[in-house]
Amino acid sequence: MSVASDSWDWLTDSANWSGDAGIPHRTLEHLQYTGLTIAIAAVIAIPLGLYIGHTGRFRGLAVASTGALRALPTLGVLTLVSLNTGINLTATLVALVLLAIPPLLAGAYAGLESVDPATVDAARAVGMTHWQVLWRVEVPLAFPLLVGGFRSATLQVIATATIAPQVPGPGGLGVYLLGGLAVGDYPRVVGGAVIVIVLALVVDLLFAVVQRLTTRRRVSTPDRV
Repeated sequence: MSVASDSWDWLTDSANWSGDAGIPHRTLEHLQYTGLTIAIAAVIAIPLGLYIGHTGRFRGLAVASTGALRALPTLGVLTLVSLNTGINLTATLVALVLLAIPPLLAGAYAGLESVDPATVDAARAVGMTHWQVLWRVEVPLAFPLLVGGFRSATLQVIATATIAPQVPGPGGLGVYLLGGLAVGDYPRVVGGAVIVIVLALVVDLLFAVVQRLTTRRRVSTPDRV
């Protein structure tokens, strides 16, 4: 039988849809890693991005640092941190957070930079403070690009989190890929890859809807301060 046929059999086998090793449980684990990673990365990157976009300071440093972080090999970081800490969940989160920070940071400062300076000047002219300008004018208008940063970061983490089981402990959908490769079970590898692809497409669709709605709201609502 072909790998495609065997992979379909694996995907439709009811035994693979129940228990702690089942597809629903592994998908939930994958989403938990992804959500925790994005939350940690957002706490670090969003305030920095908003500060850079609002003040214009350190933009060159931000561009350079995001480029450097993008160049880091995630698997190498995962292995290095795991060897030095012995805490595999920490190693996974560190590697994935470093991956998620650049798109979140870029989305935040690029979003604020996209706001029409005339709108910001008008807000300041009517007496708004820096905080009011940021939260009542700049952030709402920058929201589509902020969502775009979350969209890019989330999809990258969903795809890359499949390497998490490279170190003992973390689960997720990568168990199917790496475990299948280890024993030559290619239907399991293909089936796991299909699940990751479908999950990424669904998440991307949800973000696309949110981004489109926020973009329409920005276009259809006149700038008022």
